[in-house]
Amino acid sequence: MGQTDLEYQIYELLGRHRLTLTTAESATGGMIAATLVNVPGISAYFTEGYVTYSDAAKVKMIGVAPETIAKYGVVSAETAADMARSARRTAQTDLAVSVTGVAGPDGGTEECPVGLVFIGCCFRGKTAVERHLFSGDRGAVRGAACAAALSLLKRTIEEEVACGL
Repeated sequence: MGQTDLEYQIYELLGRHRLTLTTAESATGGMIAATLVNVPGISAYFTEGYVTYSDAAKVKMIGVAPETIAKYGVVSAETAADMARSARRTAQTDLAVSVTGVAGPDGGTEECPVGLVFIGCCFRGKTAVERHLFSGDRGAVRGAACAAALSLLKRTIEEEVACGL
């Protein structure tokens, strides 16, 4: 299943369950939003997206707590979770998906290597986070992070629907 399949499946799920969505992206730089808007009619459910590349943008645009970034680092599960919760609150949507990571080729450290990506998904206050370590060049890492974020988003909707949405 490719990204094209996922974007249409997400559109179908959002429409069927009358859900709204926003994105908060760092390492993917808007790639998730760009993938979603390939679907005609997605504007009925995808209300807005944020590219919060810098730490300051995360704080200013969506309200991530500066303390979260200071305590855990910008590339962390805690920051991904805060990004998803904050974006959902700011956009007043049902769902938000977030990505923070190191796409490379520079910027990696032993503790935070190139390819390390955290993806958050917040659905009506419940937040899940996944940790990934992708390989390849910058484009490959960004593409893999986008695909993983769309997969998490789809699974989150499906799981919540199964639990009685």
